[in-house]
Amino acid sequence: MTRKIALITGASRGLGKSAALHLAAQGVDIIGTYHSAADEAQAVVAQVEALGGKAAMLQLDVSQSSTFDAFITQVGSVLQEVFAQAHFNFLINNAGIGAHASFAETTEAQFDQLVAIHFKGPFFLTQKLLPLISDGGRIINISSGLARFSLPGYSAYASMKGAVEVLTRYQAKELGARGITVNTLAPGAIATDFSGGAVRDNPDVNAMVANNTALGRAGLPDDIGGAISTLLADGSNWITGQRVEASGGMFL
Repeated sequence: MTRKIALITGASRGLGKSAALHLAAQGVDIIGTYHSAADEAQAVVAQVEALGGKAAMLQLDVSQSSTFDAFITQVGSVLQEVFAQAHFNFLINNAGIGAHASFAETTEAQFDQLVAIHFKGPFFLTQKLLPLISDGGRIINISSGLARFSLPGYSAYASMKGAVEVLTRYQAKELGARGITVNTLAPGAIATDFSGGAVRDNPDVNAMVANNTALGRAGLPDDIGGAISTLLADGSNWITGQRVEASGGMFL
């Protein structure tokens, strides 16, 4: 039986790494991207292989859409050479950065960077990857709980995620003819190194999150990796165009 393949952007650490390992444990092979941490990326390859799977890591800066054509060519080559396949099954648009600035103090440069990484990048990367995605495949776009609830300092970041959520519905509608499902997964506050590691490393921030979350704690990377693998499991193929929040019930 042919193994399925997931392409995950930002797979060298954090939520992308957790998704890669959860999927590998379910028998899914991995193509991951990393921005600059080549050693961390290769460590993920070794972990996937230890779980019995195959993996490959490719360098990609999702903010540089001019590089996407060359990246697509790389993906096609890796599919043939490493996996002996022409297509992959799952795309997880995960790569991103955090940004904290009040609305009044957000600069145009900060705004443009967030657009490039969180909206323009996933928009055109997904578009260019469409010929390599199998009919009946699945796409998950990573959003944020901040697109539902509002915390000062995240107006620009959350606006990009709001755009991604609208895009998800349009993609679901337009790609449905190919049997491709498209959903948004919106994490709550997760204890990683994202955005300077505040949720993980600042006890006051961690306590604030825990006190405003129904399940009484901040999220962990495995909470999101598990949610992603669940959305890509065989029983979830009738779910499309949806926003699924994995926040432990934050700010209900």
